[in-house]
Amino acid sequence: MLLDLPSTREESWRWGDPAAIAAAAGLPRGEALAGAWFLELEGARAVFVDGVLDAARSDLRHVAIAPLEGGEHVLGRRTTGYGWSLRVDANASAELIQIVHISTGGDNQLPAEIVLAGGAQASVVETYVGTGWSNRSTRITLGAGAKLTRAVRLLQASGFVSLRDEADVGAEASLIVTVLGAGDAGTRIDGAITVSGDDAFAEYGGALLTRKAQKQECALSVRHAALNGQSKQIWRAVAADTSTASLAARVEVARDAQKTDGVQSLRGLLLKRTATVNLKPELEIFADDVKCAHGATVGELDQRALFYMQSRGIPHAKAQALLTRAFVGDAFAQIADETVRDAFVADADAWLEAALSAPLPLAGGAGGGASS
Repeated sequence: MLLDLPSTREESWRWGDPAAIAAAAGLPRGEALAGAWFLELEGARAVFVDGVLDAARSDLRHVAIAPLEGGEHVLGRRTTGYGWSLRVDANASAELIQIVHISTGGDNQLPAEIVLAGGAQASVVETYVGTGWSNRSTRITLGAGAKLTRAVRLLQASGFVSLRDEADVGAEASLIVTVLGAGDAGTRIDGAITVSGDDAFAEYGGALLTRKAQKQECALSVRHAALNGQSKQIWRAVAADTSTASLAARVEVARDAQKTDGVQSLRGLLLKRTATVNLKPELEIFADDVKCAHGATVGELDQRALFYMQSRGIPHAKAQALLTRAFVGDAFAQIADETVRDAFVADADAWLEAALSAPLPLAGGAGGGASS
């Protein structure tokens, strides 16, 4: 298959892995992966197998299938075609919606749109499993005072998952997105968020957990274009073996976006010195009355804390796992729904158990986990 993929010579793809995308697209197709991937939550449900709706396992309710544009992004535009659309009228609330993406090999493309009118509310949980190249684009538009929470679990066992998110956040609207990469597939999260209305809030963060020779990366930009905007980018990366986790986060503040408050926190943890974590925080500020801060650190587990825990009878591997869980937990603090938050913790615990061979009690009430 001939794929028009970006070059790593492009700055935005300096840590990208187009070779892994091409390899994933060439994987042979097989049977759809069986499993109970939905969380124990009420609401609409949809299953997509290789980008095609499985109507027999879906209960769409608020979600429609419609022709959608994938945008101009180099990977996003490949998704143009039929995808899922969530539109919520003014001051209405949609039930929580769960989307499960199952890939069986090869490549599959799927666009999505989420449009909330003024004062509307919605929550979406997405889960990715299987193998192959899953390429997705999601375009989000939030009207004045709208609120959207979105949680994305990347649990594919092999292949590659690429996400392109584009969002416009209107006045007094709120967008909260949390992503967890805890599978063994390669990952690229590519986001462009515009805070276009006064007093709007956008938070986009999560955790990337890598092991073996895996590579995961996130390239995210948040542009403030209005007064009193707030944004947070809280990311944690944990790398084991010879893997690589890369985080590039950017905040742009336009000249008229006075009193912007932007926060970036990028932290990486190396479980082995043969692993790599790349961090690149950026601020570009044209306004003069703003409060923006960024921090980026990469380190290893605290040896004193490890020694203390071992001196109390906790095995080394389990002590590592407990400290790593605490490190990653910062990235899940903004998930308001307890069941969803517990699922993220359980996914991270499953990854830690596989990476460190240290069993941990899973959080109650959650299902799913990374494949080992």
